[in-house]
Amino acid sequence: MSLAVLQTIWFLLVAVLILGYAILAGFDLGVGNLHLLSNQKEREQNFYNIAPFWDSNQVWLLTGGGALFAAFPHVYATAFSGFYPALMLLLLAMIVRAAAIEFQHLLPEPEWKAKWDWGFGIGSIVASTLFGVAMGNVLRGLPLDSTHNFTGSFFGLLNPYSLVVGLLALTMFTLHGASFLVARSQGDLINKAKRWGSTTWKFFAVLFTTVTIWSYLAVPRLFENFFELPILWVLPFLVIAAIAYYPKALENENRWMPLLVSTINIAGLIGIVGASLFPNMIPAVPNPANSLTIYNASSTKLTLTTMLIIALLGVPLVIAYTTYVYRKLMKDYSQTGKLHKKANMGF
Repeated sequence: MSLAVLQTIWFLLVAVLILGYAILAGFDLGVGNLHLLSNQKEREQNFYNIAPFWDSNQVWLLTGGGALFAAFPHVYATAFSGFYPALMLLLLAMIVRAAAIEFQHLLPEPEWKAKWDWGFGIGSIVASTLFGVAMGNVLRGLPLDSTHNFTGSFFGLLNPYSLVVGLLALTMFTLHGASFLVARSQGDLINKAKRWGSTTWKFFAVLFTTVTIWSYLAVPRLFENFFELPILWVLPFLVIAAIAYYPKALENENRWMPLLVSTINIAGLIGIVGASLFPNMIPAVPNPANSLTIYNASSTKLTLTTMLIIALLGVPLVIAYTTYVYRKLMKDYSQTGKLHKKANMGF
């Protein structure tokens, strides 16, 4: 197998891991985004609904980061140095929301409960938005010198385009969270989640249209692969179809339908990002020659080959295990109208 083929395969594998995180961790981020809009009883349901899943979902982020480091170390180094302040803020947000989920049952006093609720809500909103801002900067391009070092500033990352992409990510995760609550909740929270989904859907549609037009006008290179390989237009049409069908999904008797449509929407969006960037990993501005690509930023052929063998053995097992665990926990933790006491989870 040639080095170029291995580099392409690892680009796809990293994209799949990012997609796995966006879909699986996306719903608990989305639930957190909506948390402060809930009353106290609904907040308890929110924690209960995500408790069995949220920590295992983070594995996809860790695995994706590890794969990026091993397969494309130069990208890892440039991204983490360039985004360092933002990554510290993201890490803080993730720690705060994790502490809120774990400690809200250990310190249930009213004054502590309020802190955990705010920590979970604000931490989720900040994390969701920062993921999008980071992606917006990658799509737009980063200022890199000839040695691929980041030459910009933290405040340069907070440009209008990237902030709007951050809002798009926020609404994407929020829509996913509302869809998850429609599927998993009981009582009044189901109808409230449907209203949240209906409202968020409108914002998402407007932001998706805005980002698409803005990208075409300001970053036209993002469309080059689509014009060269027309089959890629399936990806944006997938997102458009999901957006168009979502209101009908909310009316469907099967309460899992909105979550399925939202999952398709996320898959289409991540696919669009990957197709827009390839073969770039981090485009450079203003000089595209300084860009980090899959060809100049990857590990050696031996490293990529060895890791691919490990991935071919390990990834199917991880997917099978994740599927089994979700099916098992969905059954064992099905909502019964009251919160149960569960060992090690405080329920």
